[in-house]
Amino acid sequence: MTRVILFNKPFDVLSQFTDKGTEGSSRRTLSEFIDVPGVYAAGRLDRDSEGLLVLTDNGKLQNRIANPKNKMSKCYWAQVEGVPSDEALEELRKGVMLKDGKTRPAKVRRMDEPAGLWPRTPPIRVRKSVPDSWIELTISEGRNRQVRRMTAAVGHPTLRLIRYRVGSWTLDGIKTGTWIDGTPV
Repeated sequence: MTRVILFNKPFDVLSQFTDKGTEGSSRRTLSEFIDVPGVYAAGRLDRDSEGLLVLTDNGKLQNRIANPKNKMSKCYWAQVEGVPSDEALEELRKGVMLKDGKTRPAKVRRMDEPAGLWPRTPPIRVRKSVPDSWIELTISEGRNRQVRRMTAAVGHPTLRLIRYRVGSWTLDGIKTGTWIDGTPV
């Protein structure tokens, strides 16, 4: 029976169970939160990003989730610097040119700050002279730091990034730093 774990990864936690690269490091890993043998992250979520991380013990499912060829959509909530114009949002919708090529078109919309959002520790940097706003961005590929690079390319650097959805799994009902069992798809 396939095991699926839906974890709400906090800020500053690595998406792996060990930190072998830095012996004696104080960097936090998944092992601090998940004590389930045989499950592995299906894809990555950067240390400075938060939100939904799917783990499974099924290699085929892990590949289906993580491999960009499968085009499984992932939805992010991004707090960005400034207020993106209609033109900036349209650029994201069409795909933006990054150093590693043009991105696939994204679905994007402005949104209010998510209801019930947990505080981030440490908080984002705030500049009194520059407003910030939230957008929801859905992509179907997973390049390294892609959402951050996309928002920066249209002039709105990401200040806080939360992955809300992977495929049909969402963060709904999962508090930061906790996990629930999910249903395999």
